[in-house]
This record gives sequence, structure tokens and C-alpha cells, in this order.
Amino acid sequence: MSVIRGSSTGESVSAHLRVNFDRRLKLQFHGAKLSSDGGLLLFRELDDALGLTQMASWELRDNRTGKNSRHQLLAMFRQSVFGRIAGYEDVNDAGRLARDPVMRAITGRKDFDRPAASESQMGRFETGTLPSGKNLTALSNLNGKWVGRIQRLRKSPNLILDIDSSESPVHGEQEASAYNGHFGCSCYHPLFVFNQHGDLEHCALRPGNVHSAHNWQAVLDPVIKRYRWSGLWRKYLRGDAAFAIPELFDYLEANEFGYAIRLRANKVLERRIAHLLKRRPGRPSTSVERHYAKFTYQAKSWSNPRRVVAKVEWHPGELFPRVGFVVTTLTVPNERVFEFYNRRGTAEQYIKEGKYALKWTRLSCKSFKANEVRLQLHALAYNLANFLRTLVLPNSIVDWSLTSLRDRMIKIGAKAIRHARSITLQLAEVAVPRDLWAQMLATIAGLKAKARSP
Repeated sequence: MSVIRGSSTGESVSAHLRVNFDRRLKLQFHGAKLSSDGGLLLFRELDDALGLTQMASWELRDNRTGKNSRHQLLAMFRQSVFGRIAGYEDVNDAGRLARDPVMRAITGRKDFDRPAASESQMGRFETGTLPSGKNLTALSNLNGKWVGRIQRLRKSPNLILDIDSSESPVHGEQEASAYNGHFGCSCYHPLFVFNQHGDLEHCALRPGNVHSAHNWQAVLDPVIKRYRWSGLWRKYLRGDAAFAIPELFDYLEANEFGYAIRLRANKVLERRIAHLLKRRPGRPSTSVERHYAKFTYQAKSWSNPRRVVAKVEWHPGELFPRVGFVVTTLTVPNERVFEFYNRRGTAEQYIKEGKYALKWTRLSCKSFKANEVRLQLHALAYNLANFLRTLVLPNSIVDWSLTSLRDRMIKIGAKAIRHARSITLQLAEVAVPRDLWAQMLATIAGLKAKARSP
């Protein structure tokens, strides 16, 4: 019979187990000494170098009463964000992560032998503390402050924003969820704004049955204001046909933003390119034929005429052409307008990464505000992962997706060894060898110096 004792960190010490295929092998479990998420230390190093999660201690307010607050608000905030980076999309795994040595190191606990926050403590933090008072507004604005700090490091001369919506399916009776006929499911319908580097500039959770462009100005306003006096040479926004709204055109022009937004086809637009919609006589081509046209167009609801570029594609074996229209302020040739617009497809890829790598569709709380908190926490986790991908990764792995980062870099075995004055974390050297770690830590040190320079 096994003898089980409890340690100060919640680790169970018991007799070893055996496997039958090789009786020489013994299995022992040391949850408080071993971690499967050793790669999170690199993300925490980048966070510390740029002072990102530290901002939360300035922006968020702790509404807990009494003196029995074992865990600081900043520590629980870090546990929420870094847990999501590692693929733990809610607080169900908080009990195990509380004993994890890497998570204990990340949360910044001075007493390394004490566990991090438990499931109940993290649940109260995410559903009680963060949705209350001004914390929800501060949390949603924190994303923009992170991106603003990173943009000062990148020093890009131009800004390109992509706005798009997506669905977050629900499987219960969450507040404000509704059936959406376009997506064919009951869901929430969040709105996202990305920049050309893949950073999530701002996002907002919305009820499931609203239009794709619903509340667009509330989402864009913080982003537009942040870059108003940035000194950028050019600023653009791209969007699909759902955002072909006269008020949005006027708003962007008033704020000196260029744009390329798709228009839905109508009879008036098709008459302007009627000569391109007729198939040429003779044998059909075996390759795709593309034709472009530009003209000035003003719908009845528009305040002034605007440039519209049309593209007509004849594909082999298809009876009718594929037609697209884009309204734009760009003055480049017609082909370049569509090349620029088509790159907005990367925003859809960023959303897919958020869904599958960060699992930000896991919005299972009953209240709408609590689910909004979850989306913002996932957005912060996404941005921190994207910062590391775009600023730190060496050329040999620079094309890794966020899923690859999680599976090959974060999911590294780590063993904690406690010494009198230090703690050693021994990491498994598998997909990311020591040389790559050294290279990335040197890059982060350079970013830290750059961030602190005037």
C-alpha cells in the first residue's frame, strides 16, 4: 500500500508506479518540481524587458476587502495571461498550475515554495474583480498601450489597419449570445482591428446577432486617437464589403486615413465596366485573364465622389467572370490597389491563430461582462506571443505560427532545483536548443536597452 504525504507546495509524495513492458522503469510524480511549460520563461523575460504586465498594476484596481488577500492582483493577472499563452484557456487548470514551478516563478512570488492562485481564487479574479468598476475599460485599453510601446520600438513609417469580425460559438445560455444566420450557429460576434505586424490593436465583444460593422466607431476611436500625433508618414485601413459605410469613409478622411474597402456589386457599377463583362470572341484562354478599370462613383448616400477600381477575372472552364470592386483613396495603379487590398486576408489568418492557438472563442461564462474580460485576456496573451514572434525569433524559426510556438517552444519539460540562494530550472533540449535560447535572450536584452533609451 502506498504512503502518501502532502508537501508545502501541494505535491503528493507516494510510492513509484511501474509499467509492464519494461519492469526496469519506475514512474514518480513531482508536480511541484517539474513543469511541462518551461518555454514560458522566455515570454516572461520579454514581458519584463518591456514592462508590459507591470502596467496592469497601474491601471487595474483591487476591489477585494479585508486583509486575507494572499495573492497580489498583478500575480493573478500574470497567471491569467501566461496560462492562456500556454493553452490553458480558462481557470479549470489553475489548481494544477498553482503548483507548477514555472508558473510560480512567472507570477513573481518571493516565496517560491508557496503555490500560485487556485481555481476559486482565479475564478473570483476573472469574474468578480476584473469586470467591476473601471477595470473592464482599463483592461480593454491595456491592449492599445502594449501595442503603442511596441510600435515605438518598431519605428515603422507607415500604419496599415485591418478591421474584421468573427464568430465565437457558444454552447449554453450565455448572456447576449444569439443565433447568427451568416455563421449558422449561436455565438458572440466580436470585432477586431489588427495592424500590419499582426498586433491586435483593439477588440470588442458584441452580441451574436449584430451586423458585422456594428459599433465600428467605438472600436476604431481608441486606435485612431492613439496614432493621431504619431508622426507616421501614411496611415491606411482595409475592410471587406460589410464596412462599405458612408459614415466610415467620411470618418477616415477626416482623420487623414487612406482606405481600400470592398464594394458589393450593383447594376450601376456593372454598367460602368460592361465592356469587360463580355467574353472575347474566339477560343477561350487556358489561363486566367485579368482586366482592370477605374472610374469615379458616388452613391446617393455618399457625401462626395470617390475612386472605384474594378477587377474582372475570366477563369478557364467558367461561364461567367469573377468581378470585384474596391473604393479607395489610393492613387497607385489599378493592379496595385487590388494587391494592397488582398493582403487584408492576413487579418483572417490572425483571427484563426487566436482561435486555434490561444482558443479565444472559449467564452463560457454566464454574464456578458465576464466573457468580455476573457476575450480581453486572450487578446493580451495573443499580443505578447506575437511580440515574441515578430521581435525575438531568430531567422531559422521566424516563420513559426503561434501554434508551433506553443507546441515546440512553450511545451518544454523543466525541472526546478532549489539551492540556498538560487533556483535552477533544467530545460529539455528538443525543438529549441540552448544556442537558440541564448540568441533570443540576447535579442530581448537588446530590446530592453532600446526601450529604455531616450
